[in-house]
Amino acid sequence: MSISPLFTDLYELTMAQGYLLNKHNPNVVFDMFFRRQPYNSGFAIFAGIDNLLDDLEGLRFSSDDISYLRSLGYLTDDFLDYLSGFRFTGSVLSFREGSMVFSEEPLIRIDAPLIEAQIIESLLLNIINFQTLIATKSARVLVATGFGNVLEFGMRRAQGYNGALMASRAAYIGGASGTSNTLAGKMFGIPVSGTMAHSWIMAFDSEAESFHRYAELYPDTAILLIDTFDTLEQGVENAISVGLKLKAQGKRIGVRLDSGDLSYLSKQVRSRLDAAGLDDATIAVSGDLNEQIAAQLLAEGAPIDVWGVGTQLATGHPDASVSGVYKLAARRQGERIIPTMKVSNNPAKMTNPGIKQVYRFYDKNRTPLRDVIQLHDEPCPKGPIELFHPTMHYKFTRFSSYHSAEAQLHPVMRNGQRLAPSEDIKDVRNRVITQLQRMDETFLRQLNPHEYKISLSSPLKDLKFRMIDEYNRA
Repeated sequence: MSISPLFTDLYELTMAQGYLLNKHNPNVVFDMFFRRQPYNSGFAIFAGIDNLLDDLEGLRFSSDDISYLRSLGYLTDDFLDYLSGFRFTGSVLSFREGSMVFSEEPLIRIDAPLIEAQIIESLLLNIINFQTLIATKSARVLVATGFGNVLEFGMRRAQGYNGALMASRAAYIGGASGTSNTLAGKMFGIPVSGTMAHSWIMAFDSEAESFHRYAELYPDTAILLIDTFDTLEQGVENAISVGLKLKAQGKRIGVRLDSGDLSYLSKQVRSRLDAAGLDDATIAVSGDLNEQIAAQLLAEGAPIDVWGVGTQLATGHPDASVSGVYKLAARRQGERIIPTMKVSNNPAKMTNPGIKQVYRFYDKNRTPLRDVIQLHDEPCPKGPIELFHPTMHYKFTRFSSYHSAEAQLHPVMRNGQRLAPSEDIKDVRNRVITQLQRMDETFLRQLNPHEYKISLSSPLKDLKFRMIDEYNRA
């Protein structure tokens, strides 16, 4: 069931009514982009477009929605009649889900009647901002673990059940290999994982009994939580007892550490397991992990096989949101395109006018080198090209050391209908991992990453600064 179009900020509706009553509903183009990289990271992972397309296809005001709006007392019958038949009929171009993306470049381009484009703004930003945040966090954790086995365990701390579901989806896209969220597993086809909590152990007369009972039930997936009482004096020894029994059956155990000095404990536990002949036993860790802790544990040589990351992944900590915005870039007047832009005393708040395309330059190994934002009717770059700084028109570079360039905004919806079925989420995740592995490691650093260059083409630069000059003279 699609979400109600009432999932919008009220001013979208008051503006939409104003457009209708003034008979001002031209076709327009909006860009969605973000202003700064989340986590001060060298990259972000674009996520949520598939959910957005599903919602746009099914967007309808129900009779209950219309009754509620009528009760507000300031929306006219003409406007409510319009909303009763509302459908999104526009076109959408976007980056592919799971693409590596960067600040200031348009990630989604909406081409639709003004009222329709306005009403969907809040929904679009809500979906894309949150999932892009979590997918980026997940990718950062994945890189920090050396592309290890990361599991998302954060639903109990997430912002509501829908937040938990979308976090599980985005975390998987960003590189997590599974989730504890069973409903997310069903809805999105994500592998699910989970074994026991401390309550299982405390529910029996002894830790040893709890481990043996669990292994009898789940001999193929016995991961034992060994820090309920005393990790090294009791927990690991009881786990070894179970492990030796399962090994005789041709099976293996895993142990999980959820507290304490994870570097020291994992090394001690590894040594004990190996000495007992359980060198194939796995070690999982959890307990308020994040990418910085994971990187430190890896640097210290902690022998960790599975990383359970919960709160800080599902909530996107410490960033509250991606700074995504949705800005009018052009109005259509018949065959004529009228570019629009926001002009500000703060150069960073100025937008890039016109209908645009983004091209990505690659070397021969498909490593991204830089992106250029250009007008949609400019040809694909070939040979040496002049590229300009987004805010300083006098600053430019002549760029030629690339192997290929490819458009990044692809048609995904036309006339309100999506152009292709949902992509398999496993393929989206694989796209993310492939891009991360191809990216120069300087962009993947946790601290002070190299800045990926975003430039303007010469025609777009000329249009932007000509419009600024015209506004300043007006």
